[in-house]
Amino acid sequence: MSAFTWPPEDPAAPSTRPEPVAAAVLVPLYVSQDTPHLVLTRRRGDLRRHAGEISFPGGRRDPQDGDLSETALREAEEEIGLPRGEVAIIGRLEATSTFATNYVIHPFVATIPAGVAWELSPREVDTVLELPLDEIRAGRTVVELTRRGVTFRTDAYVVGEDTIWGATARIIEHLLARLQDRPGAAPVLREDG
Repeated sequence: MSAFTWPPEDPAAPSTRPEPVAAAVLVPLYVSQDTPHLVLTRRRGDLRRHAGEISFPGGRRDPQDGDLSETALREAEEEIGLPRGEVAIIGRLEATSTFATNYVIHPFVATIPAGVAWELSPREVDTVLELPLDEIRAGRTVVELTRRGVTFRTDAYVVGEDTIWGATARIIEHLLARLQDRPGAAPVLREDG
């Protein structure tokens, strides 16, 4: 996906950015009616960062988190009420950076049961989206967006009224490249590389 490099960075220019902040997200998958689904959230529209955007449940690593997988599990429990005991982590995807907020996101792919009763964090999450992977894959496109007064074109996934772009779209791209095609079966990741 070529347009995922906005804003472009000059590799010859010295970096003035602070050290990136470690964060982790859970990439929950479940199978319903022989169709794999991906669970995402839409962030509240009044948040200071990434307001109204579609993302995976997750956030920055807290000091009490033993490792980044614990961060992903804790955040999913806090944001959407996903009990840790219902989650089976099946692998990791490559780390993905955010451009505007300077996070390096570590995605953990997991299987969960279908039909989880979501309990949304009223401070962070507007809604939970449960999207069939086939519809996400078919929705790959290029969109024009305006953020902070700058209009740009970027790769995205559009499913119905939902536009997934930025780091979340890059994580989905990595996920789709690694998922083994196993119709009706639990999702499995191919080995990286």
